[in-house]
Amino acid sequence: MQEVWKVMNNTLERLRVLVDYWTEHSQEHEQEMREWAERASPLGEGVAQALLEAAARFAEASNCLERARKALKAKST
Repeated sequence: MQEVWKVMNNTLERLRVLVDYWTEHSQEHEQEMREWAERASPLGEGVAQALLEAAARFAEASNCLERARKALKAKST
């Protein structure tokens, strides 16, 4: 039984680190896409709009990751 707890605690700790990393990485991508959308606007609305939509999806992913982070935090208390 101790081995099960050890594996579970290791999984929780690794997930906490990964979720934090993924969140930060997602936010960086979102910001970069927004910047490129602004730069791409002279190329036509299609390119810029697609990049803004992709940025919005990264924002949604960040929100999901934040929910995961809160759920993981609840598991440790």
